[in-house]
Amino acid sequence: MGVEEQRAGEFYVERDVMNELCLDKLARRRTHSTRPLLKERVKDSLRCSVPKLKRSVLSFIPILSWLPRYSVRQDALGDLISGISVGVMHLPMGLAYALLASVPPVFGLYTSFYPVLMYCIFGTSRHISIGTFAVTSIMIGTTTERLAPNSNFMTLNGTNGTHVLDVVARDAIRVQIAASTTFLSGIFLFLLGMIRFGFVVTFLSDPLVRGYMTGAGIQVVLSQFPSLFGISVGRFSGPLSQVYLLIDICRHLPETNIAAVVVTLVALAVLIVVKELNIYYEKKMPVPVPIELITIIVATLISYYCNLHSLYKVAVIGQIPKGLKPPRSPDVSLWGSIVGDAFAVGIVGYAVNISLGKIFGQKHGYNVDSNQEMVAVGLCNIVGGFFQCHVVAASPPRTLLQDSTGGKTQVVGMISSVLVLIFILQLGSLFEELPKAVLACIVLVNLRGLFMQFKDIPELWKSNKFDLLVWLVTLVCTILLNLDIGLGASIGFSMLTVIFRTQLPRYSILGHVPGTELYLDTDTYEEAKEIPGITIFRSSTTMYYTNAQLYLDALQEKSGIDIGMLLMKKKKRDTEEKRKDKKEKNKAKKEAKKNGVNGCLPNNTVHPDDKWDEEKGSPELKLNQTAIALVDRPINGQVNWAFEQQGTGFDRGPETGIHGDDHMTQMSSTGREGEVGRSSFNDTHTIILDLSTTNFADTATVKTLKNIFLNYRKIDIDIYLTGCQVCVVEQLSSADFFSESIPKSCLFSTIHDAVLHSLRLHGASDVPIIYEYALVSGADFMTCYYFLGYLEMYSLINSYSHRILCSDTISSSTRTWPALPRCNQQESYCSSSTPLTSFHHSAA
Repeated sequence: MGVEEQRAGEFYVERDVMNELCLDKLARRRTHSTRPLLKERVKDSLRCSVPKLKRSVLSFIPILSWLPRYSVRQDALGDLISGISVGVMHLPMGLAYALLASVPPVFGLYTSFYPVLMYCIFGTSRHISIGTFAVTSIMIGTTTERLAPNSNFMTLNGTNGTHVLDVVARDAIRVQIAASTTFLSGIFLFLLGMIRFGFVVTFLSDPLVRGYMTGAGIQVVLSQFPSLFGISVGRFSGPLSQVYLLIDICRHLPETNIAAVVVTLVALAVLIVVKELNIYYEKKMPVPVPIELITIIVATLISYYCNLHSLYKVAVIGQIPKGLKPPRSPDVSLWGSIVGDAFAVGIVGYAVNISLGKIFGQKHGYNVDSNQEMVAVGLCNIVGGFFQCHVVAASPPRTLLQDSTGGKTQVVGMISSVLVLIFILQLGSLFEELPKAVLACIVLVNLRGLFMQFKDIPELWKSNKFDLLVWLVTLVCTILLNLDIGLGASIGFSMLTVIFRTQLPRYSILGHVPGTELYLDTDTYEEAKEIPGITIFRSSTTMYYTNAQLYLDALQEKSGIDIGMLLMKKKKRDTEEKRKDKKEKNKAKKEAKKNGVNGCLPNNTVHPDDKWDEEKGSPELKLNQTAIALVDRPINGQVNWAFEQQGTGFDRGPETGIHGDDHMTQMSSTGREGEVGRSSFNDTHTIILDLSTTNFADTATVKTLKNIFLNYRKIDIDIYLTGCQVCVVEQLSSADFFSESIPKSCLFSTIHDAVLHSLRLHGASDVPIIYEYALVSGADFMTCYYFLGYLEMYSLINSYSHRILCSDTISSSTRTWPALPRCNQQESYCSSSTPLTSFHHSAA
C-alpha cells in the first residue's frame, strides 16, 4: 500500500511559537505539587479505620478474599482433577530433588507439604505449583556439601582399620544447614516484601534468568551422573567445582555399575517415550499419564523382588520414616556462613515464582501482586525452616500440568498437599527399595524445559546481541563460578551492559521533512533535509555523568565545529588585535606629541578608538568583514569540518542578528580548495539540542549544558533546548542553570518552535529565502548559487527578501509560513496576533 493510500485524515494547527515561558503561561503551570506532603502521607499511612484495616488484612491474607467467593459448581471438579495430578507429580519430584539438596528423600516430601499449604493462604497466583524445584535444590545442595563435606564424617573402623562414613550424623547436620538456609532466606524475602521491595527482581532480566536456569540445569545433570552410572565421586565446591566434578566422574567411569546403567537406560526410555506421547496427545487426553509415579512403583517392585541392592550393589534411597517430624528451631549459629547463599537462593526462587505467576496471570486475566508474592514465598520458607524443609519455588512442569488439567484456584495446592500427607503417613516406607538411578532419570527428564532454552541463542542473535551476550555470560559464570558467585557476577555484567549501552548511543543530526513539522535523522531518511544555518542534534539516550563528555565530543563531530580550536583562535586573534591597538595608540600619542596636537591626528585621521566604536555601531560596516572557511581536520580517522573565522572585528549585532555575508571557501588540510562540504554554503548560527530522550539531569549534565551555551555563544552561535520533560526542567532550575546569560526562553516545546524562532531571529535578510528554497528545491538553489556568483546571488536575496517582508505570508505547496519580522532574541512571542507556526496536512 502506497503512502497516498495510507493517508486517512487531516489536521490543521495554528498557534504561536512557544518557548518554556510561553508554555507555562498558556498551560497555566501549577506553582505547587498536587502530591500530598510527606507529613500528610505518613499520617495517612498511620491512620487506622475499619475499611482500611479490612483492606490490609485481605491483601495480606488473600485466602480470606477468594475462598468465600469460591464456586463449587464451576471450579471444584477441575481443581480436584488438577490437585490429584499435581500431587502425584509431587511425590517423585520431592524424593528426587531431596537428593539434589543432599538431604534424605523424606525431607523432599516435607518440602512438598508445608510450604504448599502456606502458599495457598498467602499467595496471589492461582495457577503456579510451588514446592521442590531443581535449581533451588541444587543451590541448597551446594551449600550443604560445602559446609558438611563427607570428609568431616569419616570414622575409623576398629576392626579392620578402614575409614567409614557416618551417614546418619552427616545427614543430620546437612538437614540443619538446609533448614537454617531456608529460614534465613524466608526472613530476607518477608522483610523485603513488607517494605514493598518486590521490584528487586527487575534487576534480573529475562535473558539473565533463562541463562542462569540453563546453567543450573547443567549443574543438575552433572550432579546426577554418579547415580546414573552407580559410581562414587568426591564433592567439590567453589569456582570451577563443576570442572573438577566432571574430571572426577571421568576418572571413575571404569568403576561403572552395569546394573545401575541398565536401570538408567530402561527408566530413561520409558520416561522419555511416555512424556513425548503426553505432549503429542495433550489435547485428546483429559489428564496426562502420571509416568513418574508409575515408574517409581514399578522400579520399586523390580528392585525389591530382584534384590538389586544386595546382589548387584544398586544404590537405593533407604529408610523413609513414617509420620511428620515436630518443628525445630533453626541453628542461628550457622547464619554467618550461609547469609550469602540464603539471599541468592531466595531471590532466584522468588524470580521464578513471579515470572511464572505473571505469565499465567496475564493468560487468565488477573493481577499478581509482586510484593505480596515476596511475602508469601518468604512465609513459606520461614515455616518450612521450622519443619526441616529446603527452599521452595514454582516448578514449570507442575505449573503447566496444573493449568492444562483445569486447575483454577489455590485449592489445587490443598488437594495435592493432602495426597502428599497420605504418602508421608502411610506409603512412604513402601519405597525404601527404590533405586536412586530412577530418581536421577526423573530429574533429567523434567529438565527438558530448561534445556529447550538453548533455542534462545539463535533468537537473541537475530533480535538483540546484547541480551545474547548476557545470556551466554550468565551461562558460563553459573557453570564455572558456581551458583552463588555466578549469580552475582551475572547481575554485575548485566548492569555493565546497561552502562555500556549508554556509552554508545546513536547521535543524530536531524533534518526537516518537507510538508510536515517532523524532524528526522538525515542518515536514515532521504527526505529529511538539514536547514541551512541550523544544526539539530539528538542523542538516543539520556545524558549523565558517564557519557556527558562523549555527548560533547559527538556534538562537535556531528556539527563540524571544533569549539576548542575556534576559541583558541579567537583568543589568539583578540590578543593580536589588542596588541595592534595598543601599538597604534602609542604611535598616535607619539605623533600627537610630536605635532603638538592633543586628541587629533594629522590628515583628518580617525583615532583607532573612535574607529572601533564607529565600526561596532554600524551594521553596514560589519558586512564583508569576516570570511568563514571550512577547514578539514582529521579527527579519529574522520574529517571534521571546522568553521574558521578570518578577518577582524566579527560580531553579530544583537539588534540585527546578521552574520556577515562574506565569501566562504573550503580549504583542505593542504591549503587547496576542496569539494563543497555539508556546511560550505551557509554558516551555522544556531544549534538546537533535542533533549526529548533525557529523563533526569545530574550535575554533570548541567555543567555540560552550561559549557555548551557559554562556549558556543563566544563564537556567535545560539543554543536552544527542545523537548525537555517537566522533571528535567525542574532539575535544571534547582541546579541554577537558568540565568541572564541562559534565560528560560531558550527552552522550546518542540523542535519546530525552536526552528521558527531561529528563522525569525536570523531571517530578515538571507535565511528565510534560503530556508524556503531548501524546503522546495534546495539542489536547484545550490546550483543557482554557484553559477550566478556571490554578488548576483546577494542581489537576488535582497530583492526576494524585500518581497517577503512586504507580503503577508510565505507560502509553499503544503505549508503556510507567516511573514517573520525582525525582532530581538529575548522578545516573547506569546502576545503576537499573527500565528508563527502553521502547518496543514490533508488526505490525498
